[in-house]
Amino acid sequence: MKNLEQLVSFYEHLTLADMARLSEFYTPDAWFKDPFNEVVGVAAITAVFEHMFEQVKAPRFKVLERIVDNNGTAVLVWEFWFRSRLFGDAEQVMRGVSHLRFAADGRVSYHRDYWDAAEELYTKVPVLGSLMRLLKRKLATPL
Repeated sequence: MKNLEQLVSFYEHLTLADMARLSEFYTPDAWFKDPFNEVVGVAAITAVFEHMFEQVKAPRFKVLERIVDNNGTAVLVWEFWFRSRLFGDAEQVMRGVSHLRFAADGRVSYHRDYWDAAEELYTKVPVLGSLMRLLKRKLATPL
């Protein structure tokens, strides 16, 4: 996990041009999953992030917390800031967590992102948001 701080810096300063450097941080057969994607390999992970740059403007990650163990595992608590036409170009933030496992060479072999697509994304979309908030109220435990 010697590369954890380098990986955090990589994500916090990420640009589209940096995609060529992803193999410095991920093993060739690394597995990646988030609420929308499940892929294997650096090329596929690169495609996921390149797609992100196509979909949103000014994307940036801010790592707020690191939880590390002695077995090659880390958890990063983060915020993802971006702008999108879907939200009237206003800056948005999504909060999530990445669970990482590192190979013996210090690169990531497993990357699982956890974030609530319903709360962090869908509820902010104009028409869909109203529906999601109604559904949430109907399913919530009454106090």
